[in-house]
Amino acid sequence: MHTWRNISDRVHGISKGWVTLLALAVFVLFMVFVLPAESRRAGEDSGGAGSPDTSLFYTPADLYRMAESYGEAGRSAYVRARFTFDLVWPAVYTFFLVTAISWLCRRAFSADSLWQRANLAPLLAALLDLLENLSPSLVMIRYPARTAVIDVLAPLFTVTKWSLVGVSFVLLLIALGGAIWARVRRQA
Repeated sequence: MHTWRNISDRVHGISKGWVTLLALAVFVLFMVFVLPAESRRAGEDSGGAGSPDTSLFYTPADLYRMAESYGEAGRSAYVRARFTFDLVWPAVYTFFLVTAISWLCRRAFSADSLWQRANLAPLLAALLDLLENLSPSLVMIRYPARTAVIDVLAPLFTVTKWSLVGVSFVLLLIALGGAIWARVRRQA
């Protein structure tokens, strides 16, 4: 528990206003310029069969169906994207979420409030994103061989990642509302 607090405190330490604005700018630019191109490329590589990491729910059988429909070139492209683009994207959204939540929570809540630890949620989401990248990639690399256990864990990593990403954005909105409310109360 003490380690998590140290991590949270370090994130608070780097979450200055200018760092948070930089993180926001990188996040927006990435969403506008990189994500659409990557989405198009992924759709072409998968032949429209979908992707485990953009699905909320899928089964191991669905994962193997995707691997089959991708073909060898599509599976190779999928794995390559997981270890290029999909290492950068979690870093971008995590950088934005942890700095923005930290910066806003410092303005919204007292220093000893448990809300100050809300900045840990995006870090957990990023960790699950990395596990999610690894597990379907192993299935794709080993296909047509079955990858027991990993094929069951992959969908669990995906749904948990998406849940934590969603929770992180909710925490961001709560922190924003709290910061606005604290500012209004100070001015009143």
